[in-house]
Amino acid sequence: MDAEGPLMLCDLCLAQVCRSLCSLCSMRADGSMSLIWAPVFPQETADQLLNHMAAKEILNDTTVGIFRNCKELRLRRASIRSCPLSAEAFRLALCPHRLLELDASWVSGGLTGADIVSGLASNPECRSSLQRLSLNGLRLDWESLEANGGIHVGFSSLRGLRMLNLANTDLNDAALEDICTLPHLETLDISCSAISKLTALLECKNTLRSLIAHRQRHLDMSPARLVFVFSQLHALKHLDFSEDHFSVDDSDGRDGDETVRQLLEGSPQVLPSLVSLDISGRKRISEAAIRSFVESRSGLVFLGLLATGVSSCDFFSTQKNLKVTGEADEKQVCEALRRYRDRECFVREALVHLYSLTTDTDKPQPDVLKLVVCGMQRHPTSLHIHLVATACVFNLTTQDLAEAMPISLLSSTVTQLLNTMKNFPNHQQVQKNCLLALCSDYILQEVPFDKYLAAMLVINWLSSHEDPTLQRMAVAVISILVAKLSTEEMAQFSKDIFIMKQLLAIVQQKAMVGVVDSTLKFALSALWNLTDEMPVAARNFIECRGLELYEEVLESYYTEPSIQQKVLGLLNNIAEVEELQADLMEEDLLEHILSLLQDSQVDVGVRYFAGGILAHLASRPDAWTLENELRSTVLKQLHDSIMTWTHLEREMVSYRSFHPFCPLLQTCQPAGVQLWAVWAIHLVCTQNTSHYSSMLEKEGLTELLKALAAHPSTHSDIKGLSDSILSMVEQHQIHAGAFNNQTAPQSS
Repeated sequence: MDAEGPLMLCDLCLAQVCRSLCSLCSMRADGSMSLIWAPVFPQETADQLLNHMAAKEILNDTTVGIFRNCKELRLRRASIRSCPLSAEAFRLALCPHRLLELDASWVSGGLTGADIVSGLASNPECRSSLQRLSLNGLRLDWESLEANGGIHVGFSSLRGLRMLNLANTDLNDAALEDICTLPHLETLDISCSAISKLTALLECKNTLRSLIAHRQRHLDMSPARLVFVFSQLHALKHLDFSEDHFSVDDSDGRDGDETVRQLLEGSPQVLPSLVSLDISGRKRISEAAIRSFVESRSGLVFLGLLATGVSSCDFFSTQKNLKVTGEADEKQVCEALRRYRDRECFVREALVHLYSLTTDTDKPQPDVLKLVVCGMQRHPTSLHIHLVATACVFNLTTQDLAEAMPISLLSSTVTQLLNTMKNFPNHQQVQKNCLLALCSDYILQEVPFDKYLAAMLVINWLSSHEDPTLQRMAVAVISILVAKLSTEEMAQFSKDIFIMKQLLAIVQQKAMVGVVDSTLKFALSALWNLTDEMPVAARNFIECRGLELYEEVLESYYTEPSIQQKVLGLLNNIAEVEELQADLMEEDLLEHILSLLQDSQVDVGVRYFAGGILAHLASRPDAWTLENELRSTVLKQLHDSIMTWTHLEREMVSYRSFHPFCPLLQTCQPAGVQLWAVWAIHLVCTQNTSHYSSMLEKEGLTELLKALAAHPSTHSDIKGLSDSILSMVEQHQIHAGAFNNQTAPQSS
């Protein structure tokens, strides 16, 4: 299925089950869930349900209880990776199943490797059925099990095991000896363990096909002895003896490096059937040795050489079937990101080289971006990875590159950037990289992600940083995000007076030096959007002395229509709030606004918002506290000025709703007030007929316009605009009706 296609029906159904667990389940006495009723699930579907719950981070001691029902929910391939489960919950819910595979890597909640092995071994069917077991990142902790009265049951009791992953565990030599007695063991991962001897591997030399022994720091064997052990593994096809080059100095790991040297330069009869060899991070490797090793093993298809210094060997250009991890080119680097996604040291190394390779890229590379995001997701706490990865994200999504990416990929990318901002709030360069990537009009406008979270993260970061470049980007991002918030999110966002103070501080900072730049414009836009139909935000604005600041800005930026328009737009929002209108009743302020309305040399956009402020204030004669003569002048100038305005092609304003217009459209209102309202509605309906026609109908304004047009005392100018608006609405209804008839199902 296409990655960008619709979700499969099964996925949609499982997602719905996950969302509805509480209503679908009853609670047992021990607090675990039990499905009230369930059909017999197809076996694969039961596995998928468990995986969905784990992926959505809802699998825990309570919810895993539904899998105690082994008849309806039969598990075979189970993943509880990174889930918080106790030993008791695991024993009751998973051990009764006839499992083929279990991934319990990095589980939390106190579950140990010993708990898992003893629990699985308690089921006679599991002893023979289980083929693959992953305990990566767990404490085996046999001692605690025995101290609590449990019986030490070794890995050898799981006789069917073919694959065993014990990386990043406290695996010791005794346990390895037990493991190597497994009759069918083919794949073994003992990376980052406490093993000192590999001699036990000779017990499974005829079955072991894959050995992963990354970062073996505790080995106490001579290089010659190690090479001998490797040479006796007759079935071995895959060998990983790589090293974490970041955490080892020249003296550490020297025996391991010597082992690799002897292996490469040794007899072709050693591991002649090897298909893949990973020695990434190893030092003192020569190109000649690599060439000789590869040439003597025609079946080799993979060679891990990241951070060895020899991946750029010219010889590899002739090996068409050989995949290499390294830093010579983008192909090698991406191969490293694919293969080493769980190894922080190699992901970090690969990303450093990827950053250099993508600095000037001009072609979209969604597959590469996906690898970068995966690395960030797998290592959420690694500062080193996120520092470089966020820079790579910027390289891969900058300018027009983002527009060629799948929307779902961009959505997951931005979500990861937000997680990074949360996890590293005090690291300036990481935050800067995230802002650089977010500061894309296409991403902010078109990509779905948590806009509210993004706005909060950016505003919080802005409060402690004054770098002009970053400030500009942050304010730009906020100004766009605020306009994208839902009404509910905006209401929540606007309650925070801290946000208002931050944005007003930026306006004041710019106004004090009289600068006109994008930062000032973005801050004014953000404040304008923040107060749009949000009385709480408007009140916060006044309490933060924003009105006094805006009066100064209005006077000092009298030659800047773009600034004036944004200032007047916000004052218009305040004028819409009846209980705040008294704060605008200042004679000097209103006379200045009136002068803008009257001046034919002033931009129509500025005059429009000046008119809106005056129309709202003049619409309530009982609340007018200044001279009545001024109100009469305002009403006359409203009518006279509006009739001189030319039609605007560019979109100047958008409205969340038409509710603020309802009081202005009453038949009892003065003509100047009515005219401004119908002119405004006519303007936006002309520019976006479909959207605003639907809004007019939904909010009942068509009835107000009809009443206005039919009233005998309504001015002809107002009637003309009202009729024009109603005609647009009617045409929209006819067009929408015709379209619906064309697309409706036909019956024959």
